Amino acid sequence: MKNLFSFGTPAELAINFTGEDSRRKEGDLLIYAPTDDISGTLRLTAKKLDHGGIKVELIGVIQTTVDKSSQFEFTASVRALLQSDTLDGTEVHPAFVHRVVLTVVQELPFAFVNVDKPHESYYGKTVKLRYFVRATVLRSYAPNLTKEQDFLVHSPEVAPELNSTIKMEVGIEDCLHIEFEYNKSKYARCSHVCPYTWKSSSVRRYHLDDVVVGKVYFLLVRIKIKHMELAIVRREASGSGLDKLTDTETVTKFEIMDGAPVKGESIPVRLFLGGVGLTPTFKNVNNKFSVKYFLNLVLVDEEDRRYFKQQEITLWRKQV
Repeated sequence: MKNLFSFGTPAELAINFTGEDSRRKEGDLLIYAPTDDISGTLRLTAKKLDHGGIKVELIGVIQTTVDKSSQFEFTASVRALLQSDTLDGTEVHPAFVHRVVLTVVQELPFAFVNVDKPHESYYGKTVKLRYFVRATVLRSYAPNLTKEQDFLVHSPEVAPELNSTIKMEVGIEDCLHIEFEYNKSKYARCSHVCPYTWKSSSVRRYHLDDVVVGKVYFLLVRIKIKHMELAIVRREASGSGLDKLTDTETVTKFEIMDGAPVKGESIPVRLFLGGVGLTPTFKNVNNKFSVKYFLNLVLVDEEDRRYFKQQEITLWRKQV
């Protein structure tokens, strides 16, 4: 009687993707393009396992980091690997049609062909967009056994058209006038009361391995500037209404000037985006979240007062 009704020893589940050794990774996760098929094997190890079937699912979800139980599933596909009455030709008593015994090791291949993967993966502070394969061993008299394995989807884009001129108006009336020119686009100064004002006619686009190249011109300097910084800021927003979450993070920054500038001086700027840990810009993905990036120009005077303003930039992925 014990042999008939015991739950057996739980199995160890491992999900292995095809071509793991040759495929690119980011951290520990494999990288796929949206059009790539996802295939591999599910490896089960157990001395004894009673189950009512084994399945694998490819799932894409958006979930907030505050409440992981609240998630939006935007893609899903299921593959049945084993039925309860077809494992190793085991005979099953009619009274226990859901009972099958799995011994030692079983490797079960799976493949997800032409499954829609519409969005790029994103792991942020307040929100995650995840893709993963989930294996489930169904059991009638005990909790199901599950195993999840994440993977990344990177979505390359076609090179956008060249940007029109961007104009940034920066100034402290009768004290400081600056002109910031980069990558053949020009920021034009103005004279308004501190802090800076900033106006732009369009958003500059850069791919993730691009280089921001330019110069900062000091047209008028009547305050004592101590140093100047250029930073990239990421602003992440998820949810809506009372549940809206926002996180602002300085991804990287560097000092482009140390010491007081003089009128007519120009400071070169060269900011490499590759290897910084940037992602593409996300615009209202499934009405769930957005991610924006900004160039942040900061000047600090001798009294440690900071004058700054941000210019939005759009980041895109050139290749997987």
